[in-house]
Amino acid sequence: MDRDSAARNEIRAKLAQSRGEVRRLLDPPREHPAGSGAAAAPGGSDFPRSRTMRMLMSSRGLGILTALAAGLLMARPALALRLLRMVPVSAVAKILIARAVSALKASSENTGA
Repeated sequence: MDRDSAARNEIRAKLAQSRGEVRRLLDPPREHPAGSGAAAAPGGSDFPRSRTMRMLMSSRGLGILTALAAGLLMARPALALRLLRMVPVSAVAKILIARAVSALKASSENTGA
């Protein structure tokens, strides 16, 4: 019985070690250097994690997306409208409202009102 508990403890220790290694591999520390070229996520959060999504969510990326959408609307209006129906309107509205409120808040703080 004593050998069984010692073997179980050894197995548990190895499992804990392997779990730690897997956790370290799958969730590496996220360091965003200041000169990485990608815009930092607003508010200091790590969302979105990918550089592509961070670029698209920046003001420059939103301008690019707007230009692409306008071009698609002019070139193929039926396809653009079909794609527009797939967009979750409530989620987009929440994002736009949050951006508008934060912009108003920032402008009121800058004017000192």
